[in-house]
Amino acid sequence: MAEDRQEQFSGTKQVAENHRFDEAALYDYLVAHIDGFAGPMQVEEFKGGQSNPTYKLVTPDRSYVLRRKPPGLLLKSAHAVDREYKVITALNKTKVPVPQTFCLCEDESIIGTIFYVMEFVAGRVIWEPLVPGVTVEERRQIFDSQVAFMADLHMVDYKAIGLEDFGKPGNYFARQISRWTKQYQASETEEIVEMNRLIDWLPGNIPDDDSVSLVHGDFRLDNAVLHPTEPRIVAVLDWELATLGHPLGDFTYHLMQWRNPDSALGVTPEAELKAMGIPTEAEYAAAYCARTGRDEITNLDYYFAYNFFRLAGILQGIRGRVRDGTAASEQAIEMSSRVRPLAEAAWLYAQKAGAVA
Repeated sequence: MAEDRQEQFSGTKQVAENHRFDEAALYDYLVAHIDGFAGPMQVEEFKGGQSNPTYKLVTPDRSYVLRRKPPGLLLKSAHAVDREYKVITALNKTKVPVPQTFCLCEDESIIGTIFYVMEFVAGRVIWEPLVPGVTVEERRQIFDSQVAFMADLHMVDYKAIGLEDFGKPGNYFARQISRWTKQYQASETEEIVEMNRLIDWLPGNIPDDDSVSLVHGDFRLDNAVLHPTEPRIVAVLDWELATLGHPLGDFTYHLMQWRNPDSALGVTPEAELKAMGIPTEAEYAAAYCARTGRDEITNLDYYFAYNFFRLAGILQGIRGRVRDGTAASEQAIEMSSRVRPLAEAAWLYAQKAGAVA
């Protein structure tokens, strides 16, 4: 399974028919807007990622990455590649590992949708969360690098890097629950009773902790590039959902892998994880707390209910795009089938947190 997933998502492919664009127009634009850009230019499409089509631009001197909004009918506020560009550019001023950015093009006449270009960071993208093919010590350091990234991100002074207007500070969970409720309902393809119960219960039971930080919104190992040979992250990708939010909402979304039956982390016994050099959920949470100055994380059942609900909302959006013909990868249909099980899991955690049907 690990090899299948690694093979399925790794590397590039020929650009899909519905994602093609005028390469000559793009080339002329990049020559004019990126210092030193020179052809010939070869365009390939990355296999992974079904939200924003992502391309590798290969030139004789170096490679670049282009991220664009997908063509077609889109949900309002989705696929915000301009926000991705803004946050990645700002984080280049910090120790948070991100690619260098080169340009943002908001002129849709160039390739049909807005896009930005950043550097291609050479390294390893590992799609299997148990990190096969490395030593026990390397695996331990890779997990430590992940938790270090989350802590470093949440400790960034977002005002100092010009991101004070990157979101609305405070009331993060209420706003997110509203956002994913609207996306779910706009994309709804069948009635899921548990989602309706969560929509009713979650807003009135938010924990009393209104911390604010910059959040990634979708961090997991396959959204990071590891150094080609060393066990550390050199760049974090896919910042589409980044905003000013709640650090515990962001961290517990990442921590959810230890509870998710769809993840190898969620179905592997603790003893086996420890033998592989992978921390337990409790150890990983403690490492995050130590790096951020927190004593502990309370209200985990609520946070897991919220995050399973949020993930169901995200995947329902993909499911709606499959219906509308705008989903960006072959894996989108398979992913969208997970909505109901995620909603059921979210409701179980809500019940543990005190919800009553």
